[in-house]
Amino acid sequence: MLDYIISKPELFWFFIGLVLLLLELVLPGFFIFFFGLGAWITALVCLIGEPSVNLQIIIFAITSVLSLVALRKIIQKKFFDSKGDESEKIEDEFTGNEGIALTDFGSDTDGKVEFKGTAWKADSKSDIKEGQTVIITHKENFKLTVKPKK
Repeated sequence: MLDYIISKPELFWFFIGLVLLLLELVLPGFFIFFFGLGAWITALVCLIGEPSVNLQIIIFAITSVLSLVALRKIIQKKFFDSKGDESEKIEDEFTGNEGIALTDFGSDTDGKVEFKGTAWKADSKSDIKEGQTVIITHKENFKLTVKPKK
């Protein structure tokens, strides 16, 4: 069986590409995928024509590197960087909404603000009194930055 695959370069490159794409699933980073893609492109070229072994290796190397350079950032943004979008959605859930101050605080001390039934650490550049309605301007980790509602 192995002799048959080696004698057919299109099958050889197809299986190399398949192994590389499967390795991408278990190894960290988004890098090996492009070499699997290069192997599949080389398999396609071998299916269409009969390039020499040297030309096959050159086709594999060029298509792998070109696809890596041209597509990696685009694919990462599209499929893997959705965390940035999600954190912006979470940020938007807080920013601009109202809360109630649970303690007095100001520019020199932190306080507590109730938002959606949960007490949050808060800071402000202005003086805030207990019971005062505040507007959330920013959220960083578990701390809200607020300003007094006018």
